[in-house]
Parts: sequence; structure tokens; C-alpha cells
Amino acid sequence: MYLTHLSLRHFRNYGEQQIDFAAPKTILVGENAQGKSNLLEAVELLATLKSHRTSRDRDLVQQDQPVAQITASVRRDLGMADLSLVLRQAGRRTAILNGEKLRRQLDFLGSLNAVQFSSLDLDLVRGGPGERRTWLDTLLVQLEPIYAHILNQYNQVLKQRNALIKQHYSDDDASSSPVDATEFALWDAQLAALGTRVIRRRARAIARLAPIAHQWHQAISGQREDLQIHYQPNVPMEEDNPQVIQASFLAKIQQRAIAEQHQRTSLVGPHRDDIEFAINDTPSRQYGSQGQQRTLVLALKLAELHLIDEVIGEPPLLLLDDVLAELDLNRQNQLLEAIQDRFQTIITTTHLGAFGSQWMASSQILTVKAGQIGGS
Repeated sequence: MYLTHLSLRHFRNYGEQQIDFAAPKTILVGENAQGKSNLLEAVELLATLKSHRTSRDRDLVQQDQPVAQITASVRRDLGMADLSLVLRQAGRRTAILNGEKLRRQLDFLGSLNAVQFSSLDLDLVRGGPGERRTWLDTLLVQLEPIYAHILNQYNQVLKQRNALIKQHYSDDDASSSPVDATEFALWDAQLAALGTRVIRRRARAIARLAPIAHQWHQAISGQREDLQIHYQPNVPMEEDNPQVIQASFLAKIQQRAIAEQHQRTSLVGPHRDDIEFAINDTPSRQYGSQGQQRTLVLALKLAELHLIDEVIGEPPLLLLDDVLAELDLNRQNQLLEAIQDRFQTIITTTHLGAFGSQWMASSQILTVKAGQIGGS
């Protein structure tokens, strides 16, 4: 797939901006806080309906404007697709595909696929489990758009169950209401059924991604290091059987019932999952050097690219947000060799000195200054 055109209207610091993409690689060059990352964020929203920088649409709409719009044209194997997202300071967003307003935003997913790599991705290794769950869920939504619906359903049931726990087990015993075992059993069953669907999909995604990431990591490290990726589900998963996993889920809920009453929240389910990265059998979070952590994240991102390409049957876009300066020459060359001209790439940088002649020869170079984009 190839992004041929992007239009931004009142998005972040952009008033009105049109961009035509005319080369396999586009380098956006400019000082910090000029709008380079905002452009990548717009593409990310078209691909995933989410921003890794904010969860509120009003943060995306230019100040003093009620509405922002992102519009794009994408060339696919099946033909051209026109995408548009309308974001509002107040009220629901609107997703438009090929001129048709979609009743379900879920139907928008899969129109454009993209992998983003930024300096924030080091938090995948160094951060908490939530960072890793979000990373895996974002990948899964692109591999299987229905996953967004499943995850949303799970989160809704989790929210309702947490409200029920708080209602029945408050700090003040006098204000606690009597426990209705039947009501709890119904929510437990829903949580286990939906949670099992999340767990199985996460497990399958890691099983497919891990060997690809291992190969890339070996190549980048000069065959010196082995990367292992282990899915660590909160609910024991001895086999990929929905009945067995649900039974295990419900059994663990029983085991943790007293702790849930004390902590007044749900302690069992995929919202407590983690993913472990290990280099030569050593957990990279505690012991990996900064260079090793960068190699690991680069291998992960290259694996994401190739897995999406394999599953979807078309190469996704690669969005590189100011990461080349953080990669040494060897890692830069590995990245360049991996993407070649197969993956359309949009790269942000503060200066062109980080780019070799190979990058420059196949790139369109655009300058970004105060929300305005022009040729360099």
C-alpha cells in the first residue's frame, strides 16, 4: 500500500496543509515543536484510530476551532481508497471511507496499515506492563480489525465488574450493599469468555512475531545475541483451548476473591498480562544496556512490518519519528537494508546529517516550520 496524498485541516498546529508523497521515502526536516510528529500522528490515527500521545480528540483539534479533519488517499492492490476522519472538540468523531460515513468506526480499520517507531518505544522495554500490552494490542488491531471490538467489549465488562466490586465492598461497611452471588457469577462468566478471546489472540500474535523478531535481532547483533519473547498471561494458559482457559480464568477469580474485596478491583484477566523480552535468557528490562534495548526495539519494529505484510498481503507504511539519530551506523544500515523501497517510509529529523547517500537518493525532502510544509 502507498499513501499518495494527505490533507490536514485544523489538526494540532496545522491550519490547512496538503502533502503529495512522490518518493518511497519522505524525510520531514525541521526544528523541534514545528509539527513533524503531528503529521506522523495523523497517519497513525488513520491506521489505528488511536494516538499514542493522547486519548482525547479535543487535544488533536487546533485551538479555537470546533473541528479537525484528516483526509488521505491510499493506493492498494485492490485500487484507491479515500479515508477521512473528522475530530471534534466536543462530540463523537466521524469516520468516512470512500465517501461513505461509517456507522461503526471498526469498519475503518484495515484501510491503512502502519508501524510507528519513535524514541518513546524504548518504554516497551523499560516501562511497565501497560506499555507492552498497548503495543501488542495496537499490532493485533492491524492484523485482525475485529480484535478492537473484542477488546472494547472486554474493557466494558471489566469496568462494570469493577463498579460492582466497589458497590459491594466499600471502605465503609455500613454503605456496602449485600452481595448478590448470581449477579457476580454473570459478570465473572462474561469476563472469562471475553478475556479468553483476548488471551488467545495475544498468544497467537506473539507466537508468530517472536521467530521473526529473533531473526532480525540476530542479524542486527551480528549473530551474537538471541532474543526471546515470552507472553505472560495473567490467567494460566496450558493449551489453546477456549473451554480450558475459561475454566482456569474462573478458578483464578475464586482464588483471588478475598484480595479483590480488599483492593476493590478485578485482579484476574488480560488487563494484568505482560510480555517479557529476554536477551540470551536474561530479562532485558533489568539488565539490557541502552544499545541492547535499542537493538531489541528495532528488531521488534522490523518484525511488525514483516508480520503485517505477511498477514495482510501488502506492505504497511513505516513511520520513523526522530529515531535515526539514536541508532548507530550499523543499526541504520540494517534498517535501510530491511525496508529498501518495499515499505513506504516517512521519517522525521532535526537535521539531514544523519542520512547517508542511499537514504537521500530515494527520498523526498520536506521542511516543516510552524505547521507549514514545503520542499527543501
